[in-house]
Amino acid sequence: MKLVLKYGGTSISSAKDIQNVAKHIRSLSKQNHLVIVCSAISDTTDDLIEISQSIKKENKKKAEQLAKNIGKRHQKLAKETIKKTSIRKKLLQTYDEYFTELTALIDGMVLLGEVTPRSMDYLFSFGERLSIQLISAAINDLGKKSIALTGKEVGIVTDSNFGESKPLMDTTRLRVSKTLDSVFLKKTIPVIGGFVGADQHGHVTTFGRGGSDYSATIIGSCIKADEIWLMSDVDGLMTADPKIVKNAKLLEEVSYVEAIEMAMFGAKQIHPRTFEPLLAKKIPMKIRSSLNVENEGTQVTSSPSISVRNTVKCVSNVSHNGLIDIRGGSMIGTPGTAAKIFATLANAGINVMMISQNPSESSITIVVKNKDLDKAVNKLEMELLGKIIKKLEITTDMAIIALIGSGMRGTVGVASKVFGAMQKNKVNVSMITQGSSELNLAFVVKNSDAKTAVQALHNEFELSNIN
Repeated sequence: MKLVLKYGGTSISSAKDIQNVAKHIRSLSKQNHLVIVCSAISDTTDDLIEISQSIKKENKKKAEQLAKNIGKRHQKLAKETIKKTSIRKKLLQTYDEYFTELTALIDGMVLLGEVTPRSMDYLFSFGERLSIQLISAAINDLGKKSIALTGKEVGIVTDSNFGESKPLMDTTRLRVSKTLDSVFLKKTIPVIGGFVGADQHGHVTTFGRGGSDYSATIIGSCIKADEIWLMSDVDGLMTADPKIVKNAKLLEEVSYVEAIEMAMFGAKQIHPRTFEPLLAKKIPMKIRSSLNVENEGTQVTSSPSISVRNTVKCVSNVSHNGLIDIRGGSMIGTPGTAAKIFATLANAGINVMMISQNPSESSITIVVKNKDLDKAVNKLEMELLGKIIKKLEITTDMAIIALIGSGMRGTVGVASKVFGAMQKNKVNVSMITQGSSELNLAFVVKNSDAKTAVQALHNEFELSNIN
């Protein structure tokens, strides 16, 4: 089979983890063509983001110290992981070159006194550039031929929207398939940096945080992979967060649309755009654990078998949000009111997570992250208060609870069970939304009630008996 395996940062954060990953790859490569996609090692991307913040504050000393920390961490891992002297020596030489380049980049950014989206993408790309060299060296160390390739080198071409780029799929498909076909002919395992591509001018671009999943599905689509496996430190998608619900179960099979909803509502192991390249090709995906390779994980397919089409598949929760109730009599029957509100927030770079409007049109309620709340309220007050808005009411520390499952479509009584369970557990619901697809039902409660609500719904729909 042609398999694309993507490893998250937590799966490759220690010498032992990297050696186990390399052994698993060697074992799988005996009967399959493999493409490996890697994220940056744990904490590296956070350090690179902090470097960019330090440069903005003109704190060169802190930026250089963070870069040194990244260097020490990777050199230590290289020495602990790679046993063969020649391979280890070559890897450390490559690292020395990268750290010289990183230091020069920091100097240049400090000298210019600005951090542009383009320079930030170049800075952030170092995390994946470092990790792929280490994983490729670990595979070579076990006697299998491997080559490290950046997203740019493998042929991922994107638009020039730095920080949130999108792939130009037709060009990418031609270039990636050509590059990887020649690598396969040499019986070599490519290890590709996730999250990163390059625009048509060759400038490094990134897909945004968590974009390594997206890289894996882009590459899988280009080479017509038989399966794509997202390997992380979790066994797969669960019926609820196991930290909240002790008897949460692993979901054996979900549909693409259900997985997309789960990604949007807090399943951290999936980037929401991950599924775009798969939908046309209908390539199956597995979400699996790199620490427990015997477990088959969760299968994500275009059409799951009838036996797993449960009414509700999972209960997700997203905590630490703010609720803004926007009111004004002049909003009633006035075209473009909602457009002005959302344009104001969009121009300030604020993502609206949920929207509810009553039929009288006298109020619109929105949910944003707590960290965006002050900025959102400030912008709405500055630009719209006293014009189309008469009053703003703010509630902090709210949680979104979402029930997800394609089986809810057309099933009578789901909402009744949900709000009956909330009433029994004395949980007050502040806001409700459900799309016409009936794929998810979401509502807002206080943060302090979130655990009670999730556990109550998990029990109500007997999700511990799923599969």
